[in-house]
Amino acid sequence: MKKILSTVFFAVMIGVFDTASADVILYDQDFENPNGFVNNGHDVNIYNTVNSLYGNQPVGFSFAQAYTVETLLVTGSEAFGTGYSDPAGTAGNYSLGMLGSRQNDLLGLSFNVGDYDYFNVSIDISSIDLSSYGGTFISDGEVPTFKFTLYDNPTGTVNTGYGTILDSFELQGTASAQSVFDWLTGEFSLNTAGNTNGSVTLQIDLLVGSYAALDNLLIVASNNQVGSTPAPVPEPTTMVLFGCGIAGLAAVHRRRK
Repeated sequence: MKKILSTVFFAVMIGVFDTASADVILYDQDFENPNGFVNNGHDVNIYNTVNSLYGNQPVGFSFAQAYTVETLLVTGSEAFGTGYSDPAGTAGNYSLGMLGSRQNDLLGLSFNVGDYDYFNVSIDISSIDLSSYGGTFISDGEVPTFKFTLYDNPTGTVNTGYGTILDSFELQGTASAQSVFDWLTGEFSLNTAGNTNGSVTLQIDLLVGSYAALDNLLIVASNNQVGSTPAPVPEPTTMVLFGCGIAGLAAVHRRRK
């Protein structure tokens, strides 16, 4: 799998953001390096939390979750007797899977966006199913819809999101066969206006659909909405040590696989 990685320099800056500076990459995760992945059967790791597999990537960033958010082995051979199919090759080896029925799986990441106006997100979503652990779940023609909600998080604690909602966005995918990934890339902006001190939490929820997957999560703090004309970008020379983790200061480059 080929990809172009965003160039990120890590350092510590004492002080605050210069809001006229370049956009800030808060999080860039393709879920390709789980720490201690175990195939619990049928190409699913169900007993390890997302944070145990992907916490501290980069150091200081942690996931919170409600119920079981699974890590799927996309290139395995056990799911549905043959393994999953990813015709576009978007997922690589691993993706995350969430239930939208029977129980309300939630995933949360907490950040500090400083004085930036927008929390810009790029993510891939797909319909998919499990052939074990209570599955199958989805019906033919079922279309997943994920909801992304940005919460104010003045305490800076890692959580799945609660309290004051700053903004939200719903992203609808496409229907696919139960064992086949059909990825849709969503790019959208969440407004950070009204936050207390820059600390926010992004909650990911499968709002519609029984089961679905997500991958390739890129989060950028910006003063420009997705699709708007960006401000001039100076050479990245400093970094910020956030209260919830280290973020790289760089021009925004989307990872492609």
